[in-house]
Amino acid sequence: MNLFEALRMAGNGLLANRMRSSLTMLGILIGVTAVILLVAVGNGASVQINAQIQSLGANVIYVYPSNAKGAGGVSQGFGTGSSLTQADVDAINSQQDAPDVVAAIPITQTGGQITYGNQNYFAPTTGTTAAFPQVRDYQIAEGSMFTDDDVTSDHRVVVLGQTVVTNLFGSTDPIGQTIKISRQSFRVIGVFASKGGTGFGSQDNVVVAPITTVWAYLTGARGKVISQIVASASSASTVSAAETEITAILMNRHGISDASQADFQLQSQQDILNQATSIAAVLTLVLGAIAGISLVVGGIGIMNIMLVTVTERTREIGIRKAIGARRRDILVQFLIEAMVLSGLGGALGITVGAVLARVAPNVPAIASSSFPTPVVSAPSVVLAFCVSVAIGLFFGIYPANRAARLHPIEALRYE
Repeated sequence: MNLFEALRMAGNGLLANRMRSSLTMLGILIGVTAVILLVAVGNGASVQINAQIQSLGANVIYVYPSNAKGAGGVSQGFGTGSSLTQADVDAINSQQDAPDVVAAIPITQTGGQITYGNQNYFAPTTGTTAAFPQVRDYQIAEGSMFTDDDVTSDHRVVVLGQTVVTNLFGSTDPIGQTIKISRQSFRVIGVFASKGGTGFGSQDNVVVAPITTVWAYLTGARGKVISQIVASASSASTVSAAETEITAILMNRHGISDASQADFQLQSQQDILNQATSIAAVLTLVLGAIAGISLVVGGIGIMNIMLVTVTERTREIGIRKAIGARRRDILVQFLIEAMVLSGLGGALGITVGAVLARVAPNVPAIASSSFPTPVVSAPSVVLAFCVSVAIGLFFGIYPANRAARLHPIEALRYE
């Protein structure tokens, strides 16, 4: 019996019990649909995270204080020190020592209630220098950025993110208005263009002021603390070189010869991206594995139905063997029936899963949330279909082998 004949007979056998075949395929269909959807959600989360991190700037490098030496040689933990200074920033900005660094800025942050008229809103206030938009890739949508003279003279001026403007001013033009931060008055001179929210906090929920002004009027007893230095490399490809240059500059300035004793720590956007990608990959794998359980359940359903089919068709098997059918012919016929069931169920499951993934972003409850847009990838589709067919083969082997091993005389006598 050739393959075409085996396929024809398998098709006839399945069509003879349409309802039972349909219900059997339903288990595989649901399993494959679940795999496609959950893997698509994992892929969508990965794409969303990558886009959010990239929007922060692919060439950005963060330098944090880290008291690695600690008191008595004991580490005090990441970011617990205040070892960074404005002189460090100036040294990094030296093109002679760091040719791959475009610019570096100091950052100090403080919180405080922001008020305008009878409106109140809480947002972190960032103290920095005039190069902030260049380093962090912000654009000015209205007004202007403060200048180096504003930093030198401790001028009480601020540039706001779109979220702060919306919550404080509504439709009122914020430029030239006076707001209060922790009861200190500041004049709004500019508004940043929207950059969107991220899983790491909204980039539009910012208040940026000259760092000297923040030190003078807002940080109080904490004094002139630089919580981090943010630098931008000339391109994403020169981030590693820029990190090496920054490390060498700071180790030299801080008198450190052993990198393990450094009182600072570097992290680039690429480091964050790699970590997030790894987490997203694990998430996708876990979601796919959870959905794969339903495929196994569907496979068990195929085995049960095939065992019933073998029992019902015992006399047919006996007749076929009596007229010359070989054991291999019977085995192939029932394996093909199991694989056709699982293959059709898998193909329908892929279709349903792809349709649901496409429709999901239009559901109001999902569209209004930060739920990631599902992304159906070709590898997941191919893998889901191959696994569904493989499950049919695996769970069909026992019933098919049982049918093939029937003795023709005993099968013919079966009632």
